[in-house]
Amino acid sequence: MAARYIDINQALVDRCRQGDARAQHEVYHLYAKAMYNVCMRIVNHATDAEDVLQEAFLEAFRYIHEFRGDSAFGPWLKRIVVNRAINHLKKRRLTLLEQLPDTEDVAQQDAYGSEHVAYEVKKVHAALLQLPTGYRVVLSLYLLEGYDHGEIAQILNITESTSKSQYNRAKTKLKALIKEKT
Repeated sequence: MAARYIDINQALVDRCRQGDARAQHEVYHLYAKAMYNVCMRIVNHATDAEDVLQEAFLEAFRYIHEFRGDSAFGPWLKRIVVNRAINHLKKRRLTLLEQLPDTEDVAQQDAYGSEHVAYEVKKVHAALLQLPTGYRVVLSLYLLEGYDHGEIAQILNITESTSKSQYNRAKTKLKALIKEKT
Protein backbone atom coordinates (compact mmCIF):
# COMPACT_ATOMS: atom_id res chain seq x y z
CA MET A 1 0.00 0.00 0.00
CA ALA A 2 1.45 3.37 -1.03
CA ALA A 3 1.88 6.02 1.62
CA ARG A 4 -0.46 8.96 1.25
CA TYR A 5 0.74 12.41 2.19
CA ILE A 6 -1.54 14.31 4.59
CA ASP A 7 -1.90 17.88 3.41
CA ILE A 8 -3.07 20.43 5.96
CA ASN A 9 -4.90 22.23 3.16
CA GLN A 10 -6.72 19.11 1.94
CA ALA A 11 -10.15 20.35 3.05
CA LEU A 12 -9.55 23.56 1.13
CA VAL A 13 -8.45 21.61 -1.96
CA ASP A 14 -11.56 19.43 -1.67
CA ARG A 15 -13.72 22.54 -1.63
CA CYS A 16 -11.90 23.76 -4.75
CA ARG A 17 -12.71 20.45 -6.44
CA GLN A 18 -16.36 21.18 -5.77
CA GLY A 19 -16.02 24.56 -7.53
CA ASP A 20 -16.13 26.67 -4.36
CA ALA A 21 -14.98 30.14 -5.47
CA ARG A 22 -14.15 31.20 -1.91
CA ALA A 23 -11.89 28.18 -1.48
CA GLN A 24 -10.18 28.99 -4.78
CA HIS A 25 -9.68 32.56 -3.56
CA GLU A 26 -8.12 31.24 -0.31
CA VAL A 27 -5.83 28.86 -2.20
CA TYR A 28 -4.77 31.69 -4.47
CA HIS A 29 -3.86 33.90 -1.52
CA LEU A 30 -2.01 31.06 0.22
CA TYR A 31 0.22 30.31 -2.76
CA ALA A 32 0.25 33.37 -5.04
CA LYS A 33 3.30 35.13 -3.61
CA ALA A 34 5.52 32.04 -3.63
CA MET A 35 4.37 31.02 -7.10
CA TYR A 36 4.85 34.56 -8.40
CA ASN A 37 8.45 34.41 -7.18
CA VAL A 38 8.92 31.14 -9.08
CA CYS A 39 7.54 32.83 -12.22
CA MET A 40 9.82 35.83 -11.78
CA ARG A 41 12.91 33.64 -11.42
CA ILE A 42 12.11 32.00 -14.72
CA VAL A 43 10.62 34.75 -16.92
CA ASN A 44 12.16 37.78 -15.15
CA HIS A 45 9.49 40.21 -16.27
CA ALA A 46 6.81 41.35 -13.84
CA THR A 47 3.91 41.58 -16.28
CA ASP A 48 4.79 38.25 -17.89
CA ALA A 49 5.16 36.65 -14.46
CA GLU A 50 1.70 37.89 -13.48
CA ASP A 51 0.23 36.50 -16.70
CA VAL A 52 1.95 33.14 -16.23
CA LEU A 53 0.77 33.04 -12.62
CA GLN A 54 -2.85 33.67 -13.58
CA GLU A 55 -2.73 31.07 -16.34
CA ALA A 56 -1.16 28.55 -13.96
CA PHE A 57 -3.86 29.05 -11.33
CA LEU A 58 -6.59 28.75 -13.95
CA GLU A 59 -5.01 25.53 -15.18
CA ALA A 60 -4.65 24.22 -11.63
CA PHE A 61 -8.30 24.88 -10.83
CA ARG A 62 -9.38 23.40 -14.17
CA TYR A 63 -7.45 20.18 -13.51
CA ILE A 64 -7.68 20.03 -9.72
CA HIS A 65 -9.66 16.80 -9.99
CA GLU A 66 -6.41 15.20 -11.23
CA PHE A 67 -4.55 16.11 -8.03
CA ARG A 68 -4.15 12.72 -6.32
CA GLY A 69 -2.86 13.91 -2.96
CA ASP A 70 0.34 11.83 -3.13
CA SER A 71 2.18 14.97 -2.02
CA ALA A 72 1.18 18.39 -0.78
CA PHE A 73 -0.82 20.65 -3.06
CA GLY A 74 2.02 23.22 -3.20
CA PRO A 75 4.52 21.07 -5.14
CA TRP A 76 1.77 20.01 -7.56
CA LEU A 77 0.89 23.65 -8.17
CA LYS A 78 4.57 24.58 -8.46
CA ARG A 79 5.04 22.02 -11.23
CA ILE A 80 2.20 23.66 -13.16
CA VAL A 81 3.70 27.12 -12.61
CA VAL A 82 7.18 26.02 -13.73
CA ASN A 83 5.78 24.31 -16.83
CA ARG A 84 3.73 27.39 -17.71
CA ALA A 85 6.74 29.68 -17.24
CA ILE A 86 8.97 27.48 -19.40
CA ASN A 87 6.30 27.30 -22.09
CA HIS A 88 6.08 31.07 -21.95
CA LEU A 89 9.83 31.33 -22.53
CA LYS A 90 9.62 28.95 -25.45
CA LYS A 91 6.75 30.85 -27.04
CA ARG A 92 8.20 34.31 -26.58
CA ARG A 93 11.87 33.32 -26.81
CA LEU A 94 12.57 35.54 -23.83
CA THR A 95 15.83 35.34 -21.97
CA LEU A 96 15.97 34.19 -18.41
CA LEU A 97 17.46 36.59 -15.91
CA GLU A 98 18.40 35.21 -12.55
CA GLN A 99 19.95 36.48 -9.39
CA LEU A 100 22.03 33.77 -7.86
CA PRO A 101 23.57 34.83 -4.59
CA ASP A 102 26.57 32.63 -3.96
CA THR A 103 27.10 31.17 -0.49
CA GLU A 104 30.59 32.67 -0.62
CA ASP A 105 29.03 36.12 -1.00
CA VAL A 106 26.88 35.56 2.08
CA ALA A 107 29.95 34.48 4.05
CA GLN A 108 31.76 37.64 2.95
CA GLN A 109 29.00 39.88 4.22
CA ASP A 110 30.51 40.23 7.68
CA ALA A 111 34.01 40.88 6.38
CA TYR A 112 33.15 43.29 3.55
CA GLY A 113 29.71 44.66 4.38
CA SER A 114 26.49 44.51 2.41
CA GLU A 115 27.80 46.80 -0.36
CA HIS A 116 30.36 44.18 -1.38
CA VAL A 117 27.67 41.48 -1.40
CA ALA A 118 25.48 43.61 -3.66
CA TYR A 119 28.42 44.02 -6.03
CA GLU A 120 28.96 40.26 -6.12
CA VAL A 121 25.28 39.64 -6.84
CA LYS A 122 25.42 42.22 -9.63
CA LYS A 123 28.39 40.39 -11.16
CA VAL A 124 26.54 37.08 -10.99
CA HIS A 125 23.40 38.65 -12.44
CA ALA A 126 25.35 40.22 -15.31
CA ALA A 127 27.06 36.90 -16.02
CA LEU A 128 23.70 35.11 -16.03
CA LEU A 129 22.53 37.51 -18.72
CA GLN A 130 25.22 36.12 -20.97
CA LEU A 131 24.36 32.44 -20.47
CA PRO A 132 22.41 30.68 -23.21
CA THR A 133 18.72 30.24 -22.32
CA GLY A 134 19.02 26.46 -21.97
CA TYR A 135 21.83 26.83 -19.45
CA ARG A 136 19.91 29.43 -17.44
CA VAL A 137 16.72 27.37 -17.31
CA VAL A 138 18.47 24.19 -16.14
CA LEU A 139 20.58 26.14 -13.62
CA SER A 140 17.49 27.88 -12.27
CA LEU A 141 15.41 24.72 -11.99
CA TYR A 142 18.21 22.79 -10.29
CA LEU A 143 19.72 25.37 -7.94
CA LEU A 144 16.81 27.65 -7.18
CA GLU A 145 13.70 25.54 -7.61
CA GLY A 146 15.18 22.34 -6.17
CA TYR A 147 14.30 19.99 -9.01
CA ASP A 148 16.56 17.00 -9.61
CA HIS A 149 17.90 16.19 -13.07
CA GLY A 150 15.25 13.53 -13.67
CA GLU A 151 12.47 16.03 -13.03
CA ILE A 152 14.19 18.68 -15.15
CA ALA A 153 14.51 16.15 -17.97
CA GLN A 154 10.77 15.49 -17.84
CA ILE A 155 9.86 19.18 -17.65
CA LEU A 156 12.09 20.21 -20.56
CA ASN A 157 11.60 17.01 -22.56
CA ILE A 158 15.34 16.26 -22.60
CA THR A 159 17.39 13.37 -21.26
CA GLU A 160 18.67 13.34 -17.72
CA SER A 161 22.26 13.32 -18.99
CA THR A 162 21.51 16.41 -21.09
CA SER A 163 20.19 18.14 -17.98
CA LYS A 164 23.35 17.23 -16.06
CA SER A 165 25.68 18.36 -18.83
CA GLN A 166 23.75 21.61 -19.35
CA TYR A 167 23.97 22.27 -15.61
CA ASN A 168 27.73 21.55 -15.47
CA ARG A 169 28.39 23.66 -18.56
CA ALA A 170 26.27 26.47 -17.11
CA LYS A 171 28.28 26.43 -13.86
CA THR A 172 31.59 26.42 -15.73
CA LYS A 173 30.51 29.20 -18.08
CA LEU A 174 29.06 31.25 -15.21
CA LYS A 175 32.29 31.00 -13.20
CA ALA A 176 34.35 32.04 -16.24
CA LEU A 177 32.08 35.01 -16.94
CA ILE A 178 32.27 36.15 -13.32
CA LYS A 179 36.09 35.89 -13.38
CA GLU A 180 36.17 38.05 -16.52
CA LYS A 181 34.28 40.75 -14.69
CA THR A 182 36.71 40.79 -11.77
